[in-house]
Amino acid sequence: MMKHSWKWGVLALALALPMGAQAHKMWLVPSATNVSGADPWVTVDAAVSNDLFYPDHMPVALDRVAITAPDGQTAKAENAVTGQYRSVFDVHLTQPGTYKIAAVNGGLFASYEADGQKKRWRGDAAELAKAIPAHAKNVEVSESINRVETFVTNGKPSDGALKPGGKGLELVPVTRVTDLAAGEAATFQLLRDGKPAPGLKVMAIAGETRYRNAQEEIDATTDKDGKFSFTWPHAGMYWVSASTQDDKSSIKPAKLRRLSYAATLEVLPQ
Repeated sequence: MMKHSWKWGVLALALALPMGAQAHKMWLVPSATNVSGADPWVTVDAAVSNDLFYPDHMPVALDRVAITAPDGQTAKAENAVTGQYRSVFDVHLTQPGTYKIAAVNGGLFASYEADGQKKRWRGDAAELAKAIPAHAKNVEVSESINRVETFVTNGKPSDGALKPGGKGLELVPVTRVTDLAAGEAATFQLLRDGKPAPGLKVMAIAGETRYRNAQEEIDATTDKDGKFSFTWPHAGMYWVSASTQDDKSSIKPAKLRRLSYAATLEVLPQ
């Protein structure tokens, strides 16, 4: 897992840029979003790619994966493996209800000049003071918080795993998140640090983009309560994303904070 850590840092910065400025997309795709039975499992692919949902660039680091069970407790990824282009792991759905599966990353990014050269650095706040020379000039530091999610329901849907943590951009489903159907409107709410995030652009892109000449995204904008809606044109897996930036970093000396959110949602036929 560690051999991909530097790539994660570079990618995390790219994911925090405005959506139109980056081609690579990070995603989690479960083998099913609705399961039932006596002993259900799902397998999750986790990757970064140009085409949704075909791994062709790099895997998601497994140490960034967090799984929340229906009772709000942490579940574990099982049978995990990381390959050249994707990571794969299983989730044993031992509880009834809805699970949230996420890949979360946060950290600092700095650019500066030292010894006549422009340099960049990414890491944790505790490492910043040692990483940048005391004689560095034109130091600019920003914070990034990136969250990528998907959802799986075992039997009857529940809300215990969907409670926001209050940091960065988070999605709160209004419509049942694993009960989406083609031709029907679905409503969600975006929160920023636990509060409604108005005026944010949100886009949804259906998978299998390698077979289309255009991404054919559908767009929405959050209202004053942070809510937005999509009417799904057809069934399939969709990648829903939003990003923003502000000056509300809690980490000094970061003056800029970049936030991004993405989720893979399955839309079923009517």
